Amino acid sequence: MSSNVTSSVTAATEAGLRLAAERLRSGELVAFPTDTVYGVGAICWNEAAVARLYTAKLRSLDKAIPILLADMDDLALVAADLPPLALKLAAAFWPGALTLVAPKGDRVPLEVTSGGDTVAVRIPNHALTRELIRLAGAPLATTSANISGGPSPVTAEEVAAQLAGRIPMILDGGRCPGGAASTVVDVTGPAPRILRAGPITEADILAVL
Repeated sequence: MSSNVTSSVTAATEAGLRLAAERLRSGELVAFPTDTVYGVGAICWNEAAVARLYTAKLRSLDKAIPILLADMDDLALVAADLPPLALKLAAAFWPGALTLVAPKGDRVPLEVTSGGDTVAVRIPNHALTRELIRLAGAPLATTSANISGGPSPVTAEEVAAQLAGRIPMILDGGRCPGGAASTVVDVTGPAPRILRAGPITEADILAVL
C-alpha cells in the first residue's frame, strides 16, 4: 500500500489493537504509543514496508531504524553473536530505557540497518506496545511518528498533525509519558560503549557488569 493515504485514528481497545496488528501483518505502517513518544512502525522483516517508513517520514536513507521487541526471547530473532555483557544489560534494564546496538541477525533486512551490520534493539516499558508487537507476530522496525526533524509527538493528535495522509493508521493510546530518550549502548566490542547518554547512566551499567 502507498503511504500516501488518509490516516484513521483508532482507539487502543482490544479490537483496535487487533486491527492495528492485522494492518502491520499486511505490510502497512501504524503509529502507536510507546514509553517515550509515539512511534510509527512496520514488521521488521518486510523490506517494502520498512522502505515506506523512510518515505512517510521524509527520513534520510542513511539513518538506521531501531527495532522494538516484546520479550527477551525475541532478541535472538534480530541479533547475532551476542556477548554475555549484552544479555546481562538486557536482563537488568528491559523493559526500559536502554537500546542495545548489537550485531544484526541474518534475517534483518538491510533497509532496517541502512546497509550496516549492526541493529539497535529495545523492549519498551509500555504494556500496550508490547502487546501490539505480540499480536503482530514479529518485532517492529520503529521510529518516532513525526516528519524527520519535526517535534516528537506524545499524543495521537500530534501524530496526525504531521503524518496525516502519509500513514494508514494511528493507534490512540492516550498521552505518552514522554521524557528523555533511551540510553544507547554499543555491545559489539569487548566493553560496552555509550553512544547516547540517557536515563540509564554509565554507573548503572558498570554496576551490572
